[in-house]
Amino acid sequence: MAPRVVVVEADGGSRGNPGPAGFGAVVKDPDTGEVLAERSESIGRATNNVAEYRGLIAGLEAAAELGAVEVEARMDSKLVVEQMCGRWQIKHPGLRPLAAQAAGLVARFAAVRFSWIPRERNRHADALANAAMDAAAGGAPVRPAATPAAEPARQVAAADSPARAAAREAAARATAAGAESATRAAIARTTGTDPATAPASWEPRPTFTATRLILVRHGETEYTEQRRYSGRGDVPLSARGRAQIQATAARVAALAPSVAAVVSSPLSRCTTTAEAIAGALGGIPVRREDDLIECDFGAWEGRTFAEVRERWAGEMDAWLASTRVAPPDGESFTEVAERCRRAVAGLLDAYRGETVVVVSHVSPIKLVLRDALAADDAFLHRLFLDAAGISVLDMWPDGGIAVRSVNDTAHLP
Repeated sequence: MAPRVVVVEADGGSRGNPGPAGFGAVVKDPDTGEVLAERSESIGRATNNVAEYRGLIAGLEAAAELGAVEVEARMDSKLVVEQMCGRWQIKHPGLRPLAAQAAGLVARFAAVRFSWIPRERNRHADALANAAMDAAAGGAPVRPAATPAAEPARQVAAADSPARAAAREAAARATAAGAESATRAAIARTTGTDPATAPASWEPRPTFTATRLILVRHGETEYTEQRRYSGRGDVPLSARGRAQIQATAARVAALAPSVAAVVSSPLSRCTTTAEAIAGALGGIPVRREDDLIECDFGAWEGRTFAEVRERWAGEMDAWLASTRVAPPDGESFTEVAERCRRAVAGLLDAYRGETVVVVSHVSPIKLVLRDALAADDAFLHRLFLDAAGISVLDMWPDGGIAVRSVNDTAHLP
């Protein structure tokens, strides 16, 4: 079974630019370096950039076939990486259809992070691409399907090809010598870039229209004021909360006079907040989304933080230490994150390029922001979100994300 997160390394090139061209791509387990699949193909006469995009597309297709949820895509093509991140414009018309195809594949995953790596750290994919270029120059196309590491005889092409045999040896050496340390892999997965090679950019220049999500936490309830765990219980807004949401509605209307949808958790503290916002936007309908509901705090529901600490000290410590641990009879943050990603993916599909107001709770909004900022789990305990606070993020179909604001409360009395 493939891991939830995979690394895709891809490369491509041509002999002459344009000339006989081919690509290579490899899918790996980020923790062990195990090769999960390979792709290699000669594509006739093409440019380096076309071959590099074809390599990325093949790698993403292989990751999708393995059932991966998140991808760390690594290439030594700065052009492809920068264009896929939205920092460079795609000026060449021949690359635009390939970039669009890659963007469509990116949208199939919960997250895809792109990072540039030097050629010497991309030797495995480079060896596969060179084998394909050799085949293209000789007129013999290479078209193997994605192959697991357990089938080395089919990984590149026929065993009687000296060039391909050399490529297999180079790939094997790259796997052994180039496997990254667990620490670097963890940093890359959580920050979205390799810290040694991450390109600097102050102002992304996206080539696609972003979908804007305006994330709103519901107004205060009595549980909010009393610092009680408030999960699936349908606690209504307090008098202060009802006053807050009127200010929040006016603020959202000022931020986004044109909104495609208002989407809400099914609990009344959110639907009441959402209805106030929808009214300020001209009375558009409120759509309920079950995946945006608050975390199920189980036995802790309705209890104060102090009460939980006194009775469940060990369980609380374990819960604070790992997002995979759930409160007694409750739900883990890992489970909440999965359904929040599903909800966001659905919104991106339904409202691509438009603005959507999302009314939810503190845990789901924190988890969406954690993923958007490529932060680690400590972020969840360090970020404070006020009741009726607003956060804004833009998401592009090529995987680019820009967090515009977090916990805006200037509108609150």
